[in-house]
Amino acid sequence: MLNQSVNRHGIRLVRSVGLCAEDKDTAAWPGEGGNGMQCEGLANNNFVSVVGKIASDYTFSHEVFGEGFYRFSIEVSRLSAASDILPVTISERIMDRERFTIGTIVLVTGQIRSYNSFVENENRNRLVLTIFARDYTEPDDKALRNPNEVTLNGFICKPPVYRTTPFGREIADLLIAVNRSYNKSDYIPCITWGRNARFGSKLAVGDSIKVIGRMQSRGYQKKTDAGEVLEKVAYEVSVAKLEML
Repeated sequence: MLNQSVNRHGIRLVRSVGLCAEDKDTAAWPGEGGNGMQCEGLANNNFVSVVGKIASDYTFSHEVFGEGFYRFSIEVSRLSAASDILPVTISERIMDRERFTIGTIVLVTGQIRSYNSFVENENRNRLVLTIFARDYTEPDDKALRNPNEVTLNGFICKPPVYRTTPFGREIADLLIAVNRSYNKSDYIPCITWGRNARFGSKLAVGDSIKVIGRMQSRGYQKKTDAGEVLEKVAYEVSVAKLEML
């Protein structure tokens, strides 16, 4: 059974009655615990698949109901010479330290998750993204041809920000709320370009949309109140296709 409610942004949230294992942030997904059909419907709202080189060792993140979770970074190449260094969170139940070591090429599939992290020197919360791994394995030919894929079904949760670059390129920043069960949502920043930016700039809070693109990392500088310049990294979805649902 699915119940609906509305959050403070006016976004429709879907609440699942019954235990869905993924909402304990475990490795169990539909068919492995709870009501699989309910979890599967919401899991389809949020899918990411990346192929890249493991760029860091596994470090402990947190524990939920006795299950440990670890973090590592994956380096995903772009069509250009650049690459994206993306954070991954993985359960100890599927982690294989001996098989997948630093430098190994791996396929990671899962969801983009968001959470707030308090930044002491800025005295504020910061939205942090991670790839929550459902599985990771050696990539096949199909995965190698599409090394960075994201599909999101969600709702616009703040007014889009439209701007142009000094060279006249149009950009619109979107923040999308993607529902999970138990009245949870992941808030995912997306960047659109060109005609997608023009279309996205006209969207209203609460509009239901589908986004197809890739997850990327972007470096930037931030100046503190003390005048110190900090090097920061932002994570977002670069949108290739945007449509109303």
